[in-house]
Amino acid sequence: MNDFILGILLQSLMFSIMVMGVYITYKFLDFPDLSVDGTFTLGASISAILITKGINPFLALFFSVLGGSLAGTMTGILNVKLKIKELLSGILVMLGLYSINLRITMGKANLPMFNNTTIFSDSSLTANLLIALVFSVICAILFTVFFKTKLGYLLKATGNNEEMVVSLGINTGNIRILGLALSNALVALSGGIFAQYQGYSDINMGTGIIVIGLASIIMAHSIFKNIRLISPSFLCIIGAFLYRASISLSLKIGFNPSDLKLISCIIVILALYLGGKESSFKLKSLQLLKEKRQAGDLRA
Repeated sequence: MNDFILGILLQSLMFSIMVMGVYITYKFLDFPDLSVDGTFTLGASISAILITKGINPFLALFFSVLGGSLAGTMTGILNVKLKIKELLSGILVMLGLYSINLRITMGKANLPMFNNTTIFSDSSLTANLLIALVFSVICAILFTVFFKTKLGYLLKATGNNEEMVVSLGINTGNIRILGLALSNALVALSGGIFAQYQGYSDINMGTGIIVIGLASIIMAHSIFKNIRLISPSFLCIIGAFLYRASISLSLKIGFNPSDLKLISCIIVILALYLGGKESSFKLKSLQLLKEKRQAGDLRA
């Protein structure tokens, strides 16, 4: 049972980095970026091919981050410079990355690296968990610090009130491109770490990553949205754990691995429904309270 829980923690920490990336576009920029399905695989492919060539696994992760940021920049350029819709920009980059990822892995849909040194070469589950924790905490700290800077506030303001930022004489297009680059850099880093953990990269390993990211964010927000002290980065870690725990428990009680996509879909629907239901209840409660106060003022 302890290994079961540790396994959930390990995978959730690796995926939490990806969730932070999705959080930037989903919550801050209000940008439906589907290119993350491709950049997750891009990070894995770059990491795998470099490691098989004898490159240091940590340096391989650096190049994964660089590749992810370039892919995110391309999505931003399509949207900002070429005026292509947000959704279509992400889809175009995701489709293009499929072929690019195959090029990187020299046409191999599956590239193993079992005989090469990775950051998870120590087979101990506890040691692997510690490595994943270090990466997740570092990313969470950098995430939190950046979004407390002037540039971070500008990025959030661009998604919330772009007209106000434009009125300050700031080019929101460049801010949007930067946000997409940061988002996809985190997603690619997560892909690179996950590939090193499982010992191979696969051309289809990024399929549905956007759903995993959104499900994690929605679940965490539905449960903890009234607790203002929780930072967005920590919320991403909690959400990733809740999602992985839901999936692992579903498999443990007898669902087939082929049902994972359906389970993910149901989790997102439930989280959206419960979150919306709670918001609707609060709005109705506030309206009733307002009406009671108005009635009291009239009687007075």
